[in-house]
Amino acid sequence: MFVANGFFHRESVCFLLSYTSMIPESIYVKRWANSGKAFSGRLSGAFPETFKWAIRQRKILTVPARLSVLLWICLLLPGIFSFAQDDGGYQWKVSSKKMDNGVYTLSFQVAPNASWQLYDPNETISGMAASALEFADSSVRVTLPFTAVGNAKTITSELFDNHSFTVYEDGASFTVSLSIQGKIPARLMGVFRYTYGRGDEFYPLTPWPFEVELEGGEASTARIAIAGFDLNNPVNDCGDDGSEGRSLWAIFILGFLGGGIALLTPCVFPLIPLTVSFFTKKSANLRKGIGNATIYGLFIFLIYILLSIPFHLIDNVSPEILNNISTNVWLNIFFFLIFVVFAFSFFGYFEIGLPAGLANKISSHSGSGALGGIFFMALTLAIVSFSCTGPILGSLLAGTASAGAWPLTAGLAGFGLALALPFALFAMFPGWLQSLPKSGGWLTTVKVMLGFLELAMAIKFLSNADLVEQWGLLKRETFIALWIIIAILVVVYLSGWIRFPHDAPLKKIGPLRGIGILLFGAITLYLSPGITNTRYANLGLISGFPPPLCYSVYTSPVNCDAHIEPLRDYEEALLVAKQQQKPLLIDFTGWACVNCRRMEENVWTNEEVSALMKEFVVVSLYVDERKILPASEQTAYTTKTGAKKQIITVGDKWAAFQFENFNAVSQPQYAIVSADEKILTRTKGYTPSPKTFARWLACGLDADKK
Repeated sequence: MFVANGFFHRESVCFLLSYTSMIPESIYVKRWANSGKAFSGRLSGAFPETFKWAIRQRKILTVPARLSVLLWICLLLPGIFSFAQDDGGYQWKVSSKKMDNGVYTLSFQVAPNASWQLYDPNETISGMAASALEFADSSVRVTLPFTAVGNAKTITSELFDNHSFTVYEDGASFTVSLSIQGKIPARLMGVFRYTYGRGDEFYPLTPWPFEVELEGGEASTARIAIAGFDLNNPVNDCGDDGSEGRSLWAIFILGFLGGGIALLTPCVFPLIPLTVSFFTKKSANLRKGIGNATIYGLFIFLIYILLSIPFHLIDNVSPEILNNISTNVWLNIFFFLIFVVFAFSFFGYFEIGLPAGLANKISSHSGSGALGGIFFMALTLAIVSFSCTGPILGSLLAGTASAGAWPLTAGLAGFGLALALPFALFAMFPGWLQSLPKSGGWLTTVKVMLGFLELAMAIKFLSNADLVEQWGLLKRETFIALWIIIAILVVVYLSGWIRFPHDAPLKKIGPLRGIGILLFGAITLYLSPGITNTRYANLGLISGFPPPLCYSVYTSPVNCDAHIEPLRDYEEALLVAKQQQKPLLIDFTGWACVNCRRMEENVWTNEEVSALMKEFVVVSLYVDERKILPASEQTAYTTKTGAKKQIITVGDKWAAFQFENFNAVSQPQYAIVSADEKILTRTKGYTPSPKTFARWLACGLDADKK
């Protein structure tokens, strides 16, 4: 389940952690020694240190607290787990030998390591093999078990009921036979997993990625960086100027709106008058109180900005990592599950918050010094309000992760500013406090409605996973039908026909409830045509959120525009462009890309744009396509930044192609290239205006004629 295409997805550690937070220890731990170092099981094999931490936490935290802590870590520190796996200091070398056509042996040699004991590769430990070979391509198969050569030693392990095992301490060589069907790659990539330990420490299935040359193999002819591309000197100077300022402002505003919604939750709203009164009444004078409240708001703003720092660190390591995380299938399923949990928390069935001990410990520092005390008060607010702000913040982070680190910073800045502003403004104008509505049942109503919105977001994350893997579970009409059901449930709730644990009996429907009923009733009516096979099913206002129009339960969906059929391979499209003497329109897209669907449904369908696109050879390159490349096309590519990138899937190839040639990792991105591989214009990003996009296409056609 957690090993996709033969390779462990690091992002799915969040899913594993949430799993360990709820299941009994007996399922994944055979024995937990006092030192906290002894454990076994398949799940712990990938990240032993992480699982040690998770097991320690489950003994002192409730299930909701465990989930909230783990989700917080997964959202804010998605790169920390890449360093969690210890290789035990083993230094491996691999070599190959051709035995017959398509038959090879691989030999894995390891130097002596007196610190650890290396388990024989053919040992079985509690039903688990001590070693494994993993290849992404199913055409590569292991045909014979490992042959081990070395100074073997037999040990008895107390961890496993005094069973005897064969281990190596003075180095060893493990040889395995494999067969390859079809084209033989010049270099074969894979992962060798081995098991080691000593005493009460045990580390199973530790991964070692390798690449080995194969005699008689054919080198990959796939091109990543195109020599003729000169991004700085297009034929015509039209297109985007490379500035992302407008999109950053849009995300900032989105974050600000999210922070504004968080202000109306029961965890935050009642704290506004209390905190402002504290500063204004406890200070020596009003001016001092206003200053302290302003600093308090500034610290809230800075705390949320600081949360984006880890994303900048991992973005520098690999510019594509955030996009990979956001389109990871198992991470999207994890978000689906966790948002469902958040929804039921908002419904009042249980509370999710960071550990009370953490809040108390930080709160105890709030009286230390002037600035220091104010900072810890701000940090306390961020922690104690997590049960309400966490889901909203999680939606923001998950929704902008693929855009990169700076959009995340912009979103968090907007979120923090929205939370911080009321404290400073109400301190400056204390009279405004009298105009605030009193806390009451309306806060619970807001929280429950947020729960329904969380359910709608959960469906979107499940849809992302479904689109990437093309499972067919959530076709467009099914997706919209679920949203209709949620909208109807909101109407039923606001009408007082259903109640949740913290709701009081509804005596009358007030003006705000009435507006809510009308609003979600209108949403239900608007969405309803979306489940039909008519031209009215193209819902422009939510374009991009449901699956594409062609991903339908109907055999022949009437809105599936078939007159533009993009190709899916650059080299194939280039060949067609040369044959037809047309320029090439490259569409960098993704299955889970919202703005890509908006462009296809709202801009490509425009009559003028459609006519112009027919003058191009259109190729759509999906950067999140999980289809495995043939073994002969897999490679370890050295990027222009000097980093090594494994090209395993079709998406890996096109993501690297986009970054190497166009310095971008976000989608959609459009590029116009001539048949002789000259860049004709600057690239174009998300452009909701059909007229603007049409002008850019016309500019590209004009450049091709020069």
